Parts: sequence; structure tokens; C-alpha cells
Amino acid sequence: MRFQFDIADRERSVDVRRDADGYYVTIDGTTRRVDAVRTSDDAWSLLVDDAGGAPMSIEAVVVPQNGDGTLHVYVDGRRIDVGLRGGLGRRTRGLTGAQTSGPQRVIAPMPGKVVRLLVKAGDDVQPRQGLVVVEAMKMENELRASRAGRVREVFVSEGQSVEAGTALIVVE
Repeated sequence: MRFQFDIADRERSVDVRRDADGYYVTIDGTTRRVDAVRTSDDAWSLLVDDAGGAPMSIEAVVVPQNGDGTLHVYVDGRRIDVGLRGGLGRRTRGLTGAQTSGPQRVIAPMPGKVVRLLVKAGDDVQPRQGLVVVEAMKMENELRASRAGRVREVFVSEGQSVEAGTALIVVE
């Protein structure tokens, strides 16, 4: 599969090929072998071969922002804003965890502390509405609804420490 991304105001071409021993990912002409295991709806544990062939462990969380291909990708806790050219088509939903129906699970993209809950169970929410603010690495990250719905459950409280991949809120 070939994708075109905008990363840090630069267009990147990414080819992903699945093989018996993992994935081969080519970014701008450089190919790496990647073992990928989904650890939650939006989180992945990756083993990426470096230039010398030694594997590096990377934790990545992909959080779709509004259904048009805008993503926040957290790599080992660092946020990278990514735009997928052409939006999130059917073939990419499985890769990113984006969904258009069913409950939306809002998860912690990195270890941190819940500093503000902006909604409670039963609240109606609109697309891109802030739901919870998580502080990580001295930065506050507002996690938003990807579509309209009603908050079904809130699993955390203000002041609570959370690990990457922890379910925070469910919106249906």
C-alpha cells in the first residue's frame, strides 16, 4: 500500500508491504523491516530494524482527529502532527484505528496525569470537542472527540496518573 503524508510541512511517500516476517516500510526511499503488534485500539508496539539491522523498540499511538486524515501520532511520547493525503479511506482505517461507527475509545497517548476532565457521563459532545486534558512531559494535551456522540463512560478522575494506552473515556 502506498500513502502520501504531510509531516512537519513536508510531503512524505510511504510504502507498506506485508511479508511472512513482518512489514517492510519504505519512507522516501529508505526501507526498514517492522514487526508491529497492536496493543490497544490506537496503540502499537513496534520493533524497527535500524540501518545496521538491529531492532529498536518504539511505542506509537495514532489518534485520528476529525475523520479527514488528520492524525496525532505519538512516538515514545512525542507528538507528531500528520496529514494523510486523500483522507482516511477504508483500507487505512485498520492501520490507524479510525472508526466511523461504534463507540469511540479515548485512550492516553502516553504516560501522564489527568489534569482536567471536560465532560462527564451522559454529556453530548460535538466533533473535535475537548474531552480530557492529560499532562505529559510538562505539556498539556487535550484529547478530543472524533465525532458527535454521548459520553458513555469516564474511567479516570482528575489528578490520576495513567499509562500509555489506558482507556480514559468512551463516547457512543
